[in-house]
Amino acid sequence: MSNRQTQTYRKPNLPEKTCPVCNRPFTWRKKWKKDWDQVTYCSERCRRNK
Repeated sequence: MSNRQTQTYRKPNLPEKTCPVCNRPFTWRKKWKKDWDQVTYCSERCRRNK
């Protein structure tokens, strides 16, 4: 097994927020590109359980 397969790739310097429901940090996603300022919850499940 090569060393490349065992390493985890992490994208540096992505914006991060904390979900008010589960208190977990979540990072920016490409699908949120246009409305990152309005994103509050990390998932649909948290949004429904507010």
